[in-house]
Amino acid sequence: MAAVHTATVVHTIAELRARIKTFRRSSEQTVGFVPTMGYLHEGHASLLKKARAQSGLVVLSIFVNPLQFGPNEDFERYPRNPERDLAVAEAAGADLVFMPSVEEMYPQPIRTTVSVSGVTERLCGASRPGHFDGVATVVSKLLHIVQPDQAFFGMKDAQQVAVIEQMVQDLNLDVEIVRCPTLREEDGLAMSSRNVYLSQDEREQALVLSQALNKAEAYIAKQAIISSKELVDLVSSHIRTAPLADIDYVEALTYPTLQPFETSPLSDTIVIAVAVKFGKTRLIDNLITQVRK
Repeated sequence: MAAVHTATVVHTIAELRARIKTFRRSSEQTVGFVPTMGYLHEGHASLLKKARAQSGLVVLSIFVNPLQFGPNEDFERYPRNPERDLAVAEAAGADLVFMPSVEEMYPQPIRTTVSVSGVTERLCGASRPGHFDGVATVVSKLLHIVQPDQAFFGMKDAQQVAVIEQMVQDLNLDVEIVRCPTLREEDGLAMSSRNVYLSQDEREQALVLSQALNKAEAYIAKQAIISSKELVDLVSSHIRTAPLADIDYVEALTYPTLQPFETSPLSDTIVIAVAVKFGKTRLIDNLITQVRK
């Protein structure tokens, strides 16, 4: 019978740094880092497993970051289950689980924030003002605390990955950002901690998101010239077939620069990104694909 992998739970920055320094002194292997807000699912587990395969020490952080929630958003309502999170983390191979309090991360009102321009003005940045300042600030703090060789991020939030990559590049942070594919349920719904909020009807109708993106991918494969308007119209019209769907945005942009295009993208890669509310639950999804020229 295989031994059960155990993880050490750490609540303070000082202890986390001390444990990582001890590992660095005793091993030449790399440190892999997976930052999360908890309520772990198989998507998070896939990030940890990838980190486990590539790293000597796997660090997971679980911290619901208040800086990235707006005044009318769901910080207090955001799902939390630390006991279950720890079980998922251990099963996926995490060595250290950093679970700080808000007071540990922000012992006093924060006066220094990180703001990334250019890739934050559209998509969720437009509908959630200040959100990516909160994301960039907490990820910057965590990267400075952990100082990993690699940090693993899921591509479900493609804009978040673009923001973090830009920050790492601009600030010369000594870490490799590893993009990991979106994990989906068997019926195609992108895995998300917020899926637990959906009613049965909302859950069924939320399948229009992945269906619409699949239609767009099939459309792109048959076209010699790609029009962003046609892609947006195609995806939007399919999403609107779900009566409960309330579209926040549907956009087609270059990736990772997140710039608009008409018929000739500046990059070979584009993203079609969507954010849609079903009841009170806001879901995001995207398709990143190569464009034929």
